[in-house]
Amino acid sequence: MQPVLAGLVSAVVGYASSFSVVLAGLQAVGADSRQAASGLLALCTGIAVSAAVLSVRYRMPVAIAWSTPGAALLVSAGQVTGGYPAAIGAFAVCGVLTVLAGLVPWLARGVAAIPGPIAAAMLAGVLVPLCTAPLRAMADVPLLAGPVILTWAVLMRYARQWAVAGALVAAVAGLAISGAAFPAASLRPDPVFTMPAVTLPALVGIALPLFLVTMAGQNVPGAAVLSTYGYSVPLRGALVTTGLVSTAAAPFGGHAVNLAAITAAMTAGPDAHPDPARRWVATLALGAGQLTLGLGAAFATALVVASPPVLVTAVAGLALLPALATSLATAFTGTERREAAAVTFVVTASATSIAGVGSAFWGLIAGSLALLLTRRRTAPPSAGQPPASAEPMPHAESEPARSA
Repeated sequence: MQPVLAGLVSAVVGYASSFSVVLAGLQAVGADSRQAASGLLALCTGIAVSAAVLSVRYRMPVAIAWSTPGAALLVSAGQVTGGYPAAIGAFAVCGVLTVLAGLVPWLARGVAAIPGPIAAAMLAGVLVPLCTAPLRAMADVPLLAGPVILTWAVLMRYARQWAVAGALVAAVAGLAISGAAFPAASLRPDPVFTMPAVTLPALVGIALPLFLVTMAGQNVPGAAVLSTYGYSVPLRGALVTTGLVSTAAAPFGGHAVNLAAITAAMTAGPDAHPDPARRWVATLALGAGQLTLGLGAAFATALVVASPPVLVTAVAGLALLPALATSLATAFTGTERREAAAVTFVVTASATSIAGVGSAFWGLIAGSLALLLTRRRTAPPSAGQPPASAEPMPHAESEPARSA
């Protein structure tokens, strides 16, 4: 039972810590409450299918999750030309790009070639508006937000893995005490199909940034976590499987499923099972737990509808604070690319849409241009002169490794 319990705990922690981010992201790009619930259900189903296929195929604890950075990106992107159907089309294109990254080596290498500080700064810029939401909630609904933040702070000190789940429970309790009306919700699955549409602003503003933040913020660190525990990561199989599942889930509102990064250690570490060869059972339990939780997507959406929007965003912001901290540390650790990372971060965090395209794309473009402008050039030594000069050459710092 040890790996089963580890997988179920991982499912609960992963779901409770970020389902509000997913629902906020889907509603930001134009989904109504029924479509948002369908998207949450599609993601949970996609996680279950991908986890089952990969764990049984490779006998490894290949944990799967939805793209939390991608959901945060949707919040900052907002509605694009073509509305929700265009966002659905962008989700499907992102899934296809993930499949291609698994099949075409140069595409995966191209994503990996994006400098770590630039990718991290873009992700940090996407997360900042959400991570400042607890402050806005304290200003707007202090009696509801105060207990939520206090619960989160206490659990961060004594039971870190349950901090966000505890904050969510505090929010529900506060709403119940305040007399908020909870809409009736059924546990019956209610998938809603939306015909995808393709528009250029959605492709540039959602599909491409969603693919990049999912690869850089989830798949790369997720593979690194598995490697840390001694597993030879089947990255090609994982990308193809999650890409196909994401493409299939897109018409029902699923934005992206991918390798788990934060919760991967819960199923790949020794707490799941002393024998590494038995830990794959934990990811089977993770998938089953997510599928079960997905049946309550309508109830979760009803809870969000009954809550003040700023309170829901505040809980999401608390969940994303660790990811923001890691992104900022990665973006600004080195010195050579610090200015370019700052440009990327500022442009992305501005949440400014230009020509119908969201700020994440413009942040990546602006940061890349800044990197070209600030890159140091070393002149070759003239003939007959030694390469060393009287003054020591500046020492280039190594690029920090990416992390979740």
